Amino acid sequence: MGSSPFLNEIRTSIKLRGMSLRTEKTYIYWIRDFIRFHNRKHPNIMGAAEVMTYLGYLAARRNVAINTQRVALNALAYLYNQFLQQPLGDLDFTFASKPRRLPEVLSSFEVASLLREMSAGRDKLIFSLLFGSGLRITECIRLRVKDFDFTNGTVTVRDGKGAKDRVTILSPSLRPAIETEIYSALKIQQTDNQKGVGPSIPGVLAKKYPSAYRQSAWMFIFPSSGLCNHPVTGTLCRHHLHESVPRKVLKQAVTNSGLLHKRITCHTFRHSFPTELLRNGRDRRTVQ
Repeated sequence: MGSSPFLNEIRTSIKLRGMSLRTEKTYIYWIRDFIRFHNRKHPNIMGAAEVMTYLGYLAARRNVAINTQRVALNALAYLYNQFLQQPLGDLDFTFASKPRRLPEVLSSFEVASLLREMSAGRDKLIFSLLFGSGLRITECIRLRVKDFDFTNGTVTVRDGKGAKDRVTILSPSLRPAIETEIYSALKIQQTDNQKGVGPSIPGVLAKKYPSAYRQSAWMFIFPSSGLCNHPVTGTLCRHHLHESVPRKVLKQAVTNSGLLHKRITCHTFRHSFPTELLRNGRDRRTVQ
């Protein structure tokens, strides 16, 4: 069903609205799952009743989290309200409630313990940025050379959660490590440019600035190890590091450090960032 004409039309619609690739993949997943749940009936012959039944199934049988239910609803709302132009109206649906778990937080000593178990260079820098700048893992691995401002000690997150940009603090102690990664990344870019390729550029900008892939400002500081086809334009390019790589690094570091009593994920470092700001007398509003 992944290559069905219907789903491809939805993909095109999402792209035309300028929504992110991550949103596209998420919406397609839930729309496909909704159709399969209803024995592959076409959404045109279904409506609010079938959506309510599906959401109830997610809550009662699959026991998904509230936020996951909301994402599924957003996907189906887009399908009916925007794509099919068949408004669902007000759904009388109450999201299943679950006890809210407090986020796990790491102390600076625990972070240091984890960093000691990581190899120097890229891996250690990624998690230092997550903790020191309050970044999400997807925001971190998408950083480009142009996003760093060493003069003002800031890093700019482009197209973050909610498709918003924001500026956050950058620890001066990380500058040498960042410059080392930038130097290595630019050497890769130079080699790629000789082959007529470079870092992936957002589709619209790639058309407006066809030579942008040759500019150092656009290079990812955490590039992938190989070339791939751009998910939108199909152009051969070098994308950023896949998020599964640092996740595996963290899993091994947690095991080696003996911190198995805590549920530590990449996002734990972001949760720990505002806590550390407060401990040091900084304003929590520094991170949005």
